[in-house]
Amino acid sequence: MSAVGGPLGAARRWSDLAGVRVLHAIHDFLPRHRAGSELYCLELCLALQRLGTATHVLCADYDPRRPHGELVWRAFEGVGVTELINNWAFAGFAESYASPAIERRLSAVLDMLQPDLLHVHNLLNLSFALPAMARRRGIPVVATLHDYTLVCPSGGQRVHVAEEHVCRVIESSRCARCFPQHPLYAQLRFGTRALRAPGSRLLGGWASAIRRRLPRLAAGFGRWAVRADSPLSSAAIEARLAAARRVFDTIDLFVAPSQALAEEYRRLGIPSERLRVADYGFAPLASRRGDDRARPRRQAGDPLRVGFVGTLVWHKGAHLLLAAAATLPPASFEVVLFGDPDVFPDYTSRLRRAAAALPVRFAGPFDHRDTADVYSQIDVLVVPSLWPENSPLVIHEAFQAGVPVIGARIGGIPELVQDGVSGLLYDAFSPAALAAALRRLLDEPGLRERLAAGVPPVKSIDEDAAEWQRVYAGLIGGRSSAS
Repeated sequence: MSAVGGPLGAARRWSDLAGVRVLHAIHDFLPRHRAGSELYCLELCLALQRLGTATHVLCADYDPRRPHGELVWRAFEGVGVTELINNWAFAGFAESYASPAIERRLSAVLDMLQPDLLHVHNLLNLSFALPAMARRRGIPVVATLHDYTLVCPSGGQRVHVAEEHVCRVIESSRCARCFPQHPLYAQLRFGTRALRAPGSRLLGGWASAIRRRLPRLAAGFGRWAVRADSPLSSAAIEARLAAARRVFDTIDLFVAPSQALAEEYRRLGIPSERLRVADYGFAPLASRRGDDRARPRRQAGDPLRVGFVGTLVWHKGAHLLLAAAATLPPASFEVVLFGDPDVFPDYTSRLRRAAAALPVRFAGPFDHRDTADVYSQIDVLVVPSLWPENSPLVIHEAFQAGVPVIGARIGGIPELVQDGVSGLLYDAFSPAALAAALRRLLDEPGLRERLAAGVPPVKSIDEDAAEWQRVYAGLIGGRSSAS
C-alpha cells in the first residue's frame, strides 16, 4: 500500500491513463478487508488495466480514529483507491443508506475523477444515491450483484443469525428484529451517540483499538456505549426496501454471477432486459511455494482430508460439517478449517466445543498468496452454506486446484457442482445428508479421484475483463448516442 499524492495527484494520474476510465464502487477494500467481492474487484481492476482500461476504486472504511467523512487517497497493488471514512455517525437508520453528508463527499469524488463509467459492486457504507448521482453527470452505471446487500440491511446474506433463520422471503417485521441484533446496529448506535458527542475522537480511538485487538470486548463496549434501547420499526425497513427498488431504476445493467441470484432479483423487481447472468473470472491460484497441484495427494489408507475454507460464521455452516463428521469413524478423516477465529469469536467457541473429541484442525486465516498451498492440504472441499449463496469463490478455487466439492443444494451452488461428476450435492441443513456424502468418499474406492477428474475449467479473470470491456463499450456508446 502506498500514497498516491492526494486527490489532485490521483486525479492527474487517472487522467493521464489512456482508454476508458472506470470507477469501481465497493463497500470496503483491501488490504484490511479480504472477502470474495473485494478480491474479485481487485483482480478485475488489474486485468482491465492490462487490457488498457483505466480503473480506480471508491470504497469505505470504518475507523473511529479518523474524522467521519474524511477522504483518504491511496493505492493498492497499482490500483488507485479513494477511501471514505464512514463511522456511521448518523442521526438515524435512514442515513445508513442515504446520508446527505456522505453524498456530498461522493459528489466531490465524482467531480474530481470524472469517470466514463461507474461499476457498482456494493453500495453499503456509501449511498444508495451514488448511481443516480453518476447518471445526472451523464455517466452510465453497471452493477455486479454479489449478494443481497441492497435488500438486506443485516449484511446481505438474508439470514437472521440470532434465530438461525434463512429469510426465503423478506419480512419487514423480522428485519426489524434482526438488524438490532447485528454488529452494524451497534456500530450505528455508537456512531449516533458517542461519535457525534464532544470528545468523540478520543473515544473513537479507544473503541477502534479495542475492536482490532479484542473483538469480543469490543462488542460488549459497543453495547455499553450505545445502550441499544430504540427498536427499529417495520416502517423503517419498508422505507429502505423502497429506496433499494428506486436504485434499480438508476442502473443501466445488472450482472448476476448465478442464475439463482438473478431469479431472486427479478422477483424483487429488476427488469429482465436489464439483468444478465455471467459468472466471475479468476486469476490463477497464488502460491509462494510453487505449483502444489502435481504433488501426490491421499495415499491408500490415509485419512480423508476434508476442508472448509471461509469465514467462520453461522450462515457458512461449519458447525453443520462438524455435526456430520461426528457420525464418521474418527480414524478415517481429518477436518481442516481455514478461517479467522477472531472475526466471530462466540461462534468459533461453539465450533471448538463441537470439535473437542474429533480429528479437527483449526488452521486459521491465510495470506491470499498462499491459496494454492491451502488447497494442496485437502482432498475434498465442503461448502455447507445455509444461506442462498451466489457463486462461491471457494468452489472456483477448489476446481482450479483440482479438488472436488461437496456442496449444499442451495443458491447458486448446484449451478457449479455437477452431482456425481465434479462433486456431490446434499440437502442443505441436513448433517445426516452431508455425512452420507462424506461416507461415500470413504466407502467407494476411486470416487474421489473420479470426481477430481471431472472438475470443470474455470473462466479466467482476463476472459472476464474482456467481457466487461465489451459491456462498458456498449453502455458508453449507447449513452453517447442517446445524448
